[in-house]
Amino acid sequence: MHGCWKIATAVPFAALLAGSAAASGPKVAVFNFELVDTSLEGASYGPRPDQQERLARGGNQLRDRLAKSGRVEVVDIVAVAAPTAATGLPTCDGCGAKFARELGADYSIVGWVQKVSNLILNMNIAVRDARSGQLLAVKSVDMRGNTDESWSRALDWLVRYELLAPKGVLR
Repeated sequence: MHGCWKIATAVPFAALLAGSAAASGPKVAVFNFELVDTSLEGASYGPRPDQQERLARGGNQLRDRLAKSGRVEVVDIVAVAAPTAATGLPTCDGCGAKFARELGADYSIVGWVQKVSNLILNMNIAVRDARSGQLLAVKSVDMRGNTDESWSRALDWLVRYELLAPKGVLR
């Protein structure tokens, strides 16, 4: 009976240790995605509410996927939310690294979706060293269709095959 008790308490303790080990991984600041809309629709009608929701969901989804991997610690970006929203991170020549450094992060991840049309889009991420500002990687995946599912699958692909792959950026 005592042997079963030891095993039952050892398993939660091991999980606790694994959780604390994950917190010692590199710190990553994942900023919200932005839209680069070069489509005729965007030029004529401006931002679409469904796309704005997908952009917000994309940043949250990326933060969640990375945090659940246990390989990195995702830092809270709330303290720099206002200045980053007004900056245009994909085009500010690496200023995301400066914001990440202010948050105590080791890396910054800036994401954007380029929309050519409702059929042709691509999702992009740029990873920088927060201390030096050096660009470590820019990764992209093409999407076909402007739907919740296509955006989610594109993001999953970037995380699985580019960021967290054995030879990925955040290995």
